[in-house]
Amino acid sequence: MKHTPTISAEFEDYLKQNEMTLSQFAEYSGVHQRTLSNWITQHRPISVQQLDRITVAMDLPEGYFYDLYIENYIIDLSPNFRRIEPLLYRCAELDKLDAIRRMVGHIMDNPLYASRLFDVAEALFEQGRHAAALPLYENVAEVEKYQHSERLATCQYRIFTIQVGDDQSRNLKAATLFEPFVERLDEIDQLDALKDLANVFRSLRLWDRLDVTARKMRVRAEIQYTLEHQQRKRKPAELEKRLSRPMFVYISYSDLLCASVYEAKGDYEQALQYTYAYANLDWVKETDEDTLHWIKQFQDWAEGNTYVYKLLSGDISVLNNYVEYIAASPDASEKEMVTKVLNVMSAANQYSIDIDHILRRFKKKIDLFAQHKPSSDMYTQQVIPEQYARLGYELAYYYLHQGRYNDGFKHLMYAMLKSHIINNETYFINCMGLFLHFRMNAAHETKAKFLNFIEKVWLDNVKKNGSSDRRS
Repeated sequence: MKHTPTISAEFEDYLKQNEMTLSQFAEYSGVHQRTLSNWITQHRPISVQQLDRITVAMDLPEGYFYDLYIENYIIDLSPNFRRIEPLLYRCAELDKLDAIRRMVGHIMDNPLYASRLFDVAEALFEQGRHAAALPLYENVAEVEKYQHSERLATCQYRIFTIQVGDDQSRNLKAATLFEPFVERLDEIDQLDALKDLANVFRSLRLWDRLDVTARKMRVRAEIQYTLEHQQRKRKPAELEKRLSRPMFVYISYSDLLCASVYEAKGDYEQALQYTYAYANLDWVKETDEDTLHWIKQFQDWAEGNTYVYKLLSGDISVLNNYVEYIAASPDASEKEMVTKVLNVMSAANQYSIDIDHILRRFKKKIDLFAQHKPSSDMYTQQVIPEQYARLGYELAYYYLHQGRYNDGFKHLMYAMLKSHIINNETYFINCMGLFLHFRMNAAHETKAKFLNFIEKVWLDNVKKNGSSDRRS
């Protein structure tokens, strides 16, 4: 039988090596002498807080004994949540994710702990410790997988939110796994869940799924908005449900998403009808500051997108108006600017328009796009990286067809890098095709850089997929 070392044995060795009495250590550590004595002689468990004090007094790193603590007092004894809960929080603080998984995996044999683990996971999620919360949500979801419960749906929503990142193939998998659980959520919580799903589908350009999701969000939001204004006697707690936006936003955002679906299909007239719909918000009853902010935001989006859909349908006369509209918003956010510049580029390439003067005008903004930083917002996190890849491709396409090869290949390499980061095979293949089409115009150094990058991508895929790398 394997002998498991104990923390108390290591503690006793420490006292001997440093010629300290229990009384001296108690005074130094702040842990009561009787507590230390009972721990050593009667093998009574100590608390995590006491263990932390002992660890500091022994001049050891924080969490040094946590693995042994799990072994000695959680696995070897009957699980006691009064010891487990504070250890979960401490492990989260110290990013000891393996220790969290080990604890959770052990105690989940008892389904009675699911509720308390869920509460801890929610607290960690609220603190922004998503990586630590993930294994808790996963284990609770596993225990309750055959139950048609709201808690299971919430776990799946949190797992989806945490797992969505740069890798678009992984995002598709996360969205597909979560989608069936949306309708099990609280009716109010469904709105943010549908919004987040919609943003993932939009970034993946899955227009049919985006269309269905947006329409579901609109129906549910309209029902809730009507109820909110009809049932004035509802309890305040019900009215203060957690929503990231005012209620009307989910209705109008659905129209905006449907407009983007028709834009993708090339039906710009229908896209315009949806744009006019979210531009007209006279029906909104609220007048608070947050509501007024969002009304102004939708009206601004509607003005810009009206120009865009006319431009993309071939009405080149609105280009200057659209450019002035962009220039009139010097404080526009990064995500708004990249979208606006992308719209100009798409129209320019579609209708062979010379926009050199426009690119010079917004050069500083375009150069800043390369310094894009990650965001925790689902829209910015999903849609914007995808648009960066598209913008890089459109800029490369424009410059290469203009015969400005240095600029063209520079943007093309950037687009390929972004496409690889988000794992978007379609954009990556498009970039490769564009490079091959203009390869005769590439300098030797550019060709070498391109081939080196392709080899790196290949090796990354070999490593990621576990394929054999057979080299002579």
